[in-house]
This record gives sequence, C-alpha cells and structure tokens, in this order.
Amino acid sequence: MKIKAWLTGLSRRQKMLMILAVLLLVSLVLSGCVGDPNLSVPGVTLTIEPEGQPKQVTSGVQLLVLLTVLSLAPAILILATSFTRIVIVLSMLRSAIGSPTIPPNQVVIGLSLLLTFFIMSPVYQQVDQTAIQPYLKEEIDQETAFKKAVEPVRAFMLAHTREKDIQLFLDLSGEPQPQTVEDIPTVALFPAFVISELRTAFTMGFVIFIPFLVIDLVVSSVLLSMGMIMLPPSLVALPFKLLLFVMVDGWYLVVRSLALSFLQ
Repeated sequence: MKIKAWLTGLSRRQKMLMILAVLLLVSLVLSGCVGDPNLSVPGVTLTIEPEGQPKQVTSGVQLLVLLTVLSLAPAILILATSFTRIVIVLSMLRSAIGSPTIPPNQVVIGLSLLLTFFIMSPVYQQVDQTAIQPYLKEEIDQETAFKKAVEPVRAFMLAHTREKDIQLFLDLSGEPQPQTVEDIPTVALFPAFVISELRTAFTMGFVIFIPFLVIDLVVSSVLLSMGMIMLPPSLVALPFKLLLFVMVDGWYLVVRSLALSFLQ
C-alpha cells in the first residue's frame, strides 16, 4: 500500500524517468550476458559456443532427419504392417456381437499392436540384422542402411498386395511398366498395399458378421411372432451371440485366422 501511494504521488515526468532507468538497467544486464559466452547463475549454466565444424553440422542435420522419421513412425506402423487388417477385423467383430464399447478401444488397439509385433517379428529381425546393426557398427553408411531396411518391408507388402492395385497406382503415377518386382516403386506399392489390406479386412469382417446376423434374424422373427414388438431384438440377441462366441472359442478362431492370413 505504501508503494502504491508513493507511485500515485509521483508526477508523470518522474514516472517516465523511472521507466527509462529500468530499461537502461535491463539493457546493461543483457549486454553483459552477450559479451560473456559463459554465463553462470546459481543452478543455471548458459554456454554460447562458436560455430561448429562441418562434421558437427552434418550430424545435426542427420539428427533432424531422424527425428522427422520418428514422427512419421506411427503412420508407417499402421499402414505398412499388419495392423490395419487386424484392427479393422477386431472392430467389426465387436460391432457384429452388438457391444460397440466392449472390449474398449484401448484393449482392441493394444491387442492389435501385440499381434502386429508377433506377425511382423521376422521382418523386424531381418531389418535389424541387415540394416540397423551394421549401421550402428559403422560397417555401412546411412543410405545403404535405409535401402537394406526397406527391402524386407517391401517383400512383406508385395506378398499381400494384389497386382490389380499395384497396376492402378502405376497407371495413376504415369510410371513405366516394371520389368521385375524390384522395379516397382515404393511410392506405388505403399498405397496399393493399404487398399489391398482394406479389401481383405472387409472380406473377413463380412464372414464374421454372417453367424451373428443369423442370430439377429432368428431372435427378431421369434419376438415378432410372440407379439413382443416393444422389446428390442438386440437386447435379447446379445446374450445368445455372446454364448455362441464363447462356446466356439471365438477369440482363438479370430486370432488364428488373422495370423494364418499373413502366413499364406
């Protein structure tokens, strides 16, 4: 309160002089920081180093490229692996049963990731042996490591991509007709693999829907014949669908079918 009263008693000119004095003091402090490359404050250390050597600059650029690739890693994990097919099939299974929130999304995505790691483990091991480990041991350069890392992933995508889808993107991009499989550009192979996985996933989802759809039709017909129009058929059909799914060991069959679909 005393400070406030003191400031109120100052004239406008005195206030302006005080502001200029504070700004001058701040500028002097900042100029001292710039002049001293090593500034030490209790608990804080600021060091301004001279321009690095070209090798250090190159390492910094490589680190920036690596961080950019890591930021794209989730999209690559989703689209270039078996994750797309697995998560779509499990989501459609949940909808076919009639429980859109059970299992929850965290469980579905977690199970999809675990199955993806299991199915893609041979590919990951090959990438580690042929690209990552030699690069860490400085036996190959970065460009060679990238090419060797892409080869197992391309082989996996080629094994599960339809020729029709590859031809579609080759025609759209205006690329010449490849003579061998190695000549297919990754830019055309990547989206072709994705739409092939979507088609396969929807086909498997349709097959999963059929038995549950039959149960819904039977329950609806029985309720209609009994005159229970106000009773929701989905409420009555849900226990029967759960019972059917448990009796046939549904999770075992679905996971087995998903795993075998990538081994063929």
